[in-house]
Amino acid sequence: MVDERKDSEAANSKGCDRERNVIKKAIDLDYVLTNELGQFGRYQLRSIILVAIPIIMSAFMSEYIFSAAAIPHRCRIPECGEEGKSHKYDPDWILNAVPETSSGFSNCERFTPLGLTNGTLDYCPVTLFNQSSETRCFEFVYARDNTVVYDFDLGCDEWSRAFAGTLSSIGTLLVLPITGYVSDRFGRRFALIISVFNLALFGLIRAFSVNYVMYMALQLLQTTFGAGTFSSSYVFAAELVGPKYRVLTSAICSSMFGVGLVVLGGVAWLIPDWRYMIMALHIPCFLIITYYWLFSESVRWLLSKKRYPEAQKILENVARVNKTYISEKSLDALMNPPQPEAAAVPDANKSGLVRTIINSRVLLRRVCTTPFWWITNTFVYYGLSINSTSLSDTMHLNFILTCAIEIPGNFTAVLVLDRIGRKATIAAGYFLTAACNIVFVFIPNDMTAARLVIFLLGKFSISAVMMSVYLFTSELYPTEFRHTLLAFSSMIGRVGSITAPLTPVLMDYWHGIPSLLFGGMGSLAGLLVLTQPETLGTKLPDTLAEAEALGKPESKVNPTS
Repeated sequence: MVDERKDSEAANSKGCDRERNVIKKAIDLDYVLTNELGQFGRYQLRSIILVAIPIIMSAFMSEYIFSAAAIPHRCRIPECGEEGKSHKYDPDWILNAVPETSSGFSNCERFTPLGLTNGTLDYCPVTLFNQSSETRCFEFVYARDNTVVYDFDLGCDEWSRAFAGTLSSIGTLLVLPITGYVSDRFGRRFALIISVFNLALFGLIRAFSVNYVMYMALQLLQTTFGAGTFSSSYVFAAELVGPKYRVLTSAICSSMFGVGLVVLGGVAWLIPDWRYMIMALHIPCFLIITYYWLFSESVRWLLSKKRYPEAQKILENVARVNKTYISEKSLDALMNPPQPEAAAVPDANKSGLVRTIINSRVLLRRVCTTPFWWITNTFVYYGLSINSTSLSDTMHLNFILTCAIEIPGNFTAVLVLDRIGRKATIAAGYFLTAACNIVFVFIPNDMTAARLVIFLLGKFSISAVMMSVYLFTSELYPTEFRHTLLAFSSMIGRVGSITAPLTPVLMDYWHGIPSLLFGGMGSLAGLLVLTQPETLGTKLPDTLAEAEALGKPESKVNPTS
């Protein structure tokens, strides 16, 4: 009897402890989603389907890949009756006037004229030129008339042509503080709608550009004020799914961006003229204005702004659509959050971020390592997308395939990250994309299928890495500095996307330079991944000491706890 009484008292004590733990545990939105509303129900699915449309549209800002695409050109030969830019690109007499090269004939050089002008478009004899002397030309004849290169006569000004892509990437850097402020100040819904509206407005105006300066200025304005479309849409999708489904949601959003690039390639293929192509892409974007009435505001944002009646109405709607419930206790906890305790006296001995990094060799190594991963990601990812158009004459098909391969890459990362680990997944992805790019350099041009397969495998690998590095980086830093250092890595990573559009110009010096750059940076990034500890199965570090202990036995989560 005594033993039974002791067992009963012990059980009651444990039960009381569990009750006290439940009471002490703060009821937040993640708790309610996990235990009551559902982490990924019909309401969340409907929201993701709706935000998929603006995410697809956010890819349209990359249309410069086609509107500012290089087109075959040669020097204009006025001695043979050529006036203006529209003439036969390769007449029978062209090698009388233009030097021959390994790829056909020169784009920017011509033979020096002897001053005679008795040639015609059908008859242009070699006697009109001094074939022992060459000169650079500044007036051109083009093979096609459907890009800005023709309209604004860019000809051999390759660096200026490629700079449109660089300005687009600079705009994506400038947009970060703008979108963050608008989203936090006026709400997620407003930030999304205004971003898509700016994307559509500046994109549509760019279709009427009268010179290249106007075209590039509008490219910068469009991305500076419209590139927040993706981040605004992603926040909308992620803020109302439970913790278990956030990686999957991220993969879905990234895949929708890939779908947008596929749509871009298809529209550019169907509508070759760059002005009409831009109109076809951007006019439908104005329909997103209707989201003001279709979309509810983010519940997390409403709760953070203490707009409790609106938040409660949405939460009740979520429960109705998901066919679940939200208890009065949970509603009361969300509508009446605990007041923050009075701030304690600041710790005079507490170091700032910079001093903490300098004093911690482990943290310093990571701060010097993770930004290079991000630079490599954006450099190789955007570089492969842009260079895909030069794989063969079917540039639209090549671009579509290169973008479509991102989708299985994203979901492959979701499947393997929790099975083989972050470190193995990312390092293998970097090494595979590096190997593909290096091998690609040495595959002959006539082996079109082999070149395409290797190129696609490289893009598949870097897409999987892009999905994984965000998670791995965040797991390496302590809670106190996680957001700041993650944002720092992402910001430095923009260097890669800014320089990637310039890589096609390097092929003028040697065709393999871009691919070797991609391969070299991928190899180095893969080696740097191996210098960091594995984070799979470890507790997310809250303190600097826990972050420094990653990789040691004490950092592992006890499966029986």
